[in-house]
This record gives sequence, C-alpha cells and structure tokens, in this order.
Amino acid sequence: MKTSNKFFAELFGTFVLVFGGCGTALFGHVGFLGVAIAFGLTVVAMAYGIGHISGAHLNPAVSFGVWANGRMTLKEMLCYWAAQIIGGIIAGALLLCIWKAAGLGETGVFAANGFGSDFAAATGNADYLKVSMGGAFLTECLLTFVFLMVILGVTDSRHANGKFGGLAIGLTLVLIHLISIPLTNTSVNPARSLGVALFSNCSNWSAMGQLWLFIVAPLVGAGLAGLAYKCLGGCEKSKKD
Repeated sequence: MKTSNKFFAELFGTFVLVFGGCGTALFGHVGFLGVAIAFGLTVVAMAYGIGHISGAHLNPAVSFGVWANGRMTLKEMLCYWAAQIIGGIIAGALLLCIWKAAGLGETGVFAANGFGSDFAAATGNADYLKVSMGGAFLTECLLTFVFLMVILGVTDSRHANGKFGGLAIGLTLVLIHLISIPLTNTSVNPARSLGVALFSNCSNWSAMGQLWLFIVAPLVGAGLAGLAYKCLGGCEKSKKD
C-alpha cells in the first residue's frame, strides 16, 4: 500500500475518532458510559473500514508502540504521527465550529484532558476526581500499556482470531474509558488530547498547560508495551531502523 494512502487513511480515521468520541462527550448528554462506548465504536468502525489500508492506528502512541515492537520503520511512524495530529486538529476545529453555531458560549473544558482540583472544578461535574499529577501519569501510562498489549496481540499475524481484532481493540478502549474518564477524562492518545486542547478555554484551568502529560504518559506506556510484547511473544518481522 502506498505511503500516501496510509497517510490519508490515518488522517481520516483519527478525525473520526476525535470527532465521534469528543463530539459525543460535548453534545450527547449520554454520561461516562455513553462516551466510553462512542470511543470504542469509532475504533471498531475504523478498524474494519480502513484497517486494511493503514492498520488503523489512529493514535501516535499506538504507532510508537508498533515501532518499538519492530513492526514499522521510524519513517513510517513519523508519517503516521503527522496524519494523526492533523486529523485530530481538524476534528477539534470542526467541533468548535459546531459548538459556536449551537450558541453554547465559551468553550470551557471542551472535552479536553486534565487532572487535579482545578480540572475537577472546571468540569462542573462532581463525578470527576481530584487526582494528582503522579496519579494521572500512572493512569495514562498503565492504561496505554494495556491497550497496546491487546493491540499487538490481536494484530499479530500468528494470532488465529485476528479477524476479530477490531472488536477486541474497541472493547478494550471502552473499558479504558470507563476506568479513567473520572480521573483524566481519558487520553491514551496524544492526537485526541491535542486536537481539543487547542480549542479549550477556561479561566480556572489550562488544558494546554497539562497537555504534556497526555503526550508523554501514553508514549511511555506504549513504548514499554512494544518492548514487553517483543519479550513475551517475539515479533513477526523486524522493520525497525
């Protein structure tokens, strides 16, 4: 498959993930369970819709974990990162346009990620917990590690049930959201975090000021998973350069 095809597939897929998942959080009034299901459904849809083109990473952390495991080159990973970041930002911009068109006023938290008492207060939702920076980092790192271990396992060509991989990955993402929405509003995806943080505006809390954690922690968790899976199950064919 040509690199350009993979690029646009990842851009489109990440756009759908951020627009669908964060759009549900912003406009759906469906609670934590509904948002978790929305993110899971977007991953399932894209896994079967564009997975045959790019693998449907939809997430810089996923691409980093795949690279760390030896399944893609550094050049391929950077191409995926560019597509994913662009797709996430486009989704965030369009969500902002819809938010403004609906007359909803200040963007506030705008489905961005965060932690601590300021974040909990900014959300206006008593179900958000005042987790510390260390707790937020551990949550994002650990859950990304779990996510990548599942992804690397079900997409392994030696896996007998690989055709059900998209479903397994989507359900895992639902579980991850159910655990971590009250803690960090769930990232495990730097593109998802950046795409909406750029458009968040709240006087009590800065999404951009905390964005670093939602980039670094998922990458650390993904990298560790890529190495761990290589130790546990080996790798199909090393492409790492």
